[in-house]
Amino acid sequence: MDKDVLIHVRGLQMMETEEGQEPIEIVVPGQYYFRNGSHYLRYEEILDDSAEPTINYIKMSPGGVEVRKKGLVNVHMVFEQGKKNMTYYTTPYGTLQMGIATTNLELTEHKGSIDMKVDYALDMNEEHVADCYLTIQAQEKGSGEAFL
Repeated sequence: MDKDVLIHVRGLQMMETEEGQEPIEIVVPGQYYFRNGSHYLRYEEILDDSAEPTINYIKMSPGGVEVRKKGLVNVHMVFEQGKKNMTYYTTPYGTLQMGIATTNLELTEHKGSIDMKVDYALDMNEEHVADCYLTIQAQEKGSGEAFL
C-alpha cells in the first residue's frame, strides 16, 4: 500500500576549504511503501528552473541505503556499513567518479514516521573531498493512521 508522506532530507559535507560546511536541506511531498523488508521513498526535485524534475528513489533497510536520481543529474549511490562503493555522478557539465565509504548507518522506525542517518566519507575521482552525513525522515501526511 502506498502512502503520501512528507520527506525531509538533510545533508552536510565537511570540506577542507574556506567555505567549510555545505548544508543541503529539502522538504518535499513524496510516496512511501514497504516491501520485502525495505522502506521505499519516491519524490521529485527541481534542480534548475528550466529543467524537468529529477526523480529520486530511496531504498532503506537496516543493512543499507540506496539513493537513485534520474533526470538532470543521474546517480545510483549505495551506502553499506563498513564498505566503500563506487559510482558515477552524471551532470549536464560532465561525469564524476564517486566513492562512498559508509562509517555509520542508523534506521529508526516510529509509529507514523521513519528516520535514517548515514555518516560517510566522500571521494571524487579517487581523492577524499569531504566527511558527510545524510538524514532522511519520512512522515505520513495529516492522517491519524499508523505509518508502519
